[in-house]
Amino acid sequence: MAIWQTKSKRKPTGGKLKDGRKKRQFEKGREPTHTTIDEKKVRQVRTTGKKIKTALRQDTKVNYIDPKTKKAKIAVIKDVIENKSNQQFIKNNIITKGAIIKTDAGNIQITSRPGQDGQLNGVLVAE
Repeated sequence: MAIWQTKSKRKPTGGKLKDGRKKRQFEKGREPTHTTIDEKKVRQVRTTGKKIKTALRQDTKVNYIDPKTKKAKIAVIKDVIENKSNQQFIKNNIITKGAIIKTDAGNIQITSRPGQDGQLNGVLVAE
């Protein structure tokens, strides 16, 4: 079943609004991509104007920057430590922007949007 991002069919008072038009293609939404820790899988998503977004389904590695050396490196993900967007994501090892993950290099905070960018980028944080 499709997801639609339209305005509410109810007034603030609780009464029903009349439909002024049909649904539009640009109002269509999609299920969230919950990026997890496993062998790399990517999904292509077509957007408006025939553009393509790359949704990262799962991955085991993360690109990170060490603030001291200002160099980019790659680390292997072990676990999700903190996720402010949803506490259930910690238990299910779901990675979103702002999540703090445990790696072999230390704790890394994710700065990219893996469900839309198709990659995991982050910054090394002090433990």
